[in-house]
Amino acid sequence: MKRLIFAFTTGVLLLSTPAAFAQTVGFADAIKILSASCGKDIDKYCKSATLANSGITKCLNENQSKVSPKCTADVAVVTSLIQERLAAQAAAPKICANDARERCKGVKEGAGHILRCLLKAERSVSKKCNTAIDLAGYR
Repeated sequence: MKRLIFAFTTGVLLLSTPAAFAQTVGFADAIKILSASCGKDIDKYCKSATLANSGITKCLNENQSKVSPKCTADVAVVTSLIQERLAAQAAAPKICANDARERCKGVKEGAGHILRCLLKAERSVSKKCNTAIDLAGYR
């Protein structure tokens, strides 16, 4: 079931458009939410749906009139929150660039070294950068 929910979540992401971020959620939390609200619908209407090519997402869309309102609502919310997480991850390096230059001089780039430096320097890092790190799910 978790594999189906993960594939479903991934499919939803691929079919969706990005949104501005204010709150985010990771894949593990998304799976928990969707498993709770969509698991019965997936088992009932999409048991034979393939994991590839957004099969579960397509199946739920085709059966939208039968799928529970809670599942439909949670899919929309989770999709938005995951998009926001991905957008935050893409934006964080740019938002934190000045903090990284000022507080992480001499730190080797790559392998998360800059992020680790910024996490250690949390109290002296700008609020904007700390927020970006939090929204990206790095803390």
